[in-house]
Order: sequence, then C-alpha cells, then structure tokens
Amino acid sequence: MEGARRWLVNISTWNPSEHQFQSVLSLLPPQLRPEVTKFVKFEDRKRALVSRLLQYCLINDVLGIPFDEICILRTTEGKPYLKNRENLLYANFNFSVSHHGSYVGVACEPICLVGFDIVSTTKLENGKTLQFLENFVPYFTTCEWDNIVHAGSSDKVLTEFYRYWSLKESYVKAIGAGLGFGLNRLEFHHDNWADIYLCIDGTKLENWRFWFSDLENKHLVCVAKGHPKEATGNCQVLLTTVGFHEEGYQNAVELPERGFISLTVDQLLMRWYQLNHV
Repeated sequence: MEGARRWLVNISTWNPSEHQFQSVLSLLPPQLRPEVTKFVKFEDRKRALVSRLLQYCLINDVLGIPFDEICILRTTEGKPYLKNRENLLYANFNFSVSHHGSYVGVACEPICLVGFDIVSTTKLENGKTLQFLENFVPYFTTCEWDNIVHAGSSDKVLTEFYRYWSLKESYVKAIGAGLGFGLNRLEFHHDNWADIYLCIDGTKLENWRFWFSDLENKHLVCVAKGHPKEATGNCQVLLTTVGFHEEGYQNAVELPERGFISLTVDQLLMRWYQLNHV
C-alpha cells in the first residue's frame, strides 16, 4: 500500500569512532541531539541516533516533507508524531519505532493505526530465566502465563514470553496508550503463532491484525495494525480521518504484511544525503 513502510537497520556491525559518531550526530537538528547524548552506554546512543535518522528519512520518503521542516514530537504517552500535520499526503499517517539488541526499526501506515516492536530473544544466564520472568507475572493472563511456563526448555520459555510481550507492546504503541495500559486486560490467542487475535477483558477484537517475523541472531519483530477509531488519549488528535468507509479500512488492514526492508547504517546515511541534497 502507498504510504506504508517497514524499515530495519542492523547496528551490530556499525562501530564508528567518536569523531565519526559526532559527525553523524551533527546531521540531526540541535534540539534533538541531547536525546541521543543523554545515554551513557555507547550502544544505547547508537540506537537512539539511528532511530532518529530513520524517522526523518521515513517522513521525507513517504510525505515528501523537507528535512528542515520536519518536527517530530511525542504524546505524553510516548507515541511519536509530526507536529505540523496540515495538508499531509496521508491524513492518518502514523508511525511506530522500536529498537532492541542489534536492530533499530520503524513502521508506518497511511490509514490504520500501527504499532511495532523488536525483541532480542538471546538466552539469559543459566537458571536466570524464571527469576527474570517472575517480575512480569502481573502483566499476563492466566492462560498466557500457562503457555509461557509450559513452552518447554528454558530458551523456549523465554522466546514464548517475548512473543506475548511484543504483542502487548505493539498493540499499546499502536493505540497510543503506552505501557500504563492494563496489560493483563489483553489476552492473545494464536495457532502456532499464526492467525493471532486479541481479546480485551474477554471480548475479541475484530478490527486488528498481528504479524511476527523472525530475524537473524535470535531477534523477532511484531507488527500490529488496527482501526483508527480505537486510538486513545492524545493519539486521537493525530488522526484526521476516522469515519471513512469501512471497506477502505478493511482493504487496508487485510493486506498481507509486506515485510521489512533491511538497511545498513551506511545505506541509511546515503539515503539521508541523497534526500537532503535534492
């Protein structure tokens, strides 16, 4: 669909010197740079920098807005959005960003709400899995938790946990609610991780679709797409068209997931320079 994008960058092979990093950082508007430099760990700063470059390139690519006119803000719940939304090519344009482990990514949609999450399922130290998972018991339903702890080996238990967690994150990011949403109200069902559907407080949602994709090095991505009328809080004001013809929505949400385009950091920077010097 026109206006939809799925981009991923593997940062694991990007090892810039401090000078090189500062040079790339200088591409961002000055007011955004503290959002990158506030992180202590270099890996976190790399993820933050690549994430912001991705967002700018995405908006320029989809909407044609010049770099110096792009202003990205966040709702109080944490969903990123364009400050100036007048006369957008796609009135319901919204996007979701995520990073974990080796990957940074972004997904956008022109009609549907979109939420997107990346997780690294790298195993923990021996004996640490259940101890780690105990912190998350309140966020799952009894059915979900039973599926997690009975998934099999320690690695399978951890992967099962991350799949459910990623689904929950994708959904709340899509509706703009943030993790303050009662995650234990959400119960996901699936058939071997296909035909995934969501029940909230026991009621099945018919207007949502969910997809998983496995990446290299034990990473996976989850995408959630849903009806714009279900946006919550400050996210509601970001959507211009909510009451459109239902056939248009159904056509959009039922489209097969297009898959992600993989970019290296060098390719992302080349895209930045090309788009910024047209």
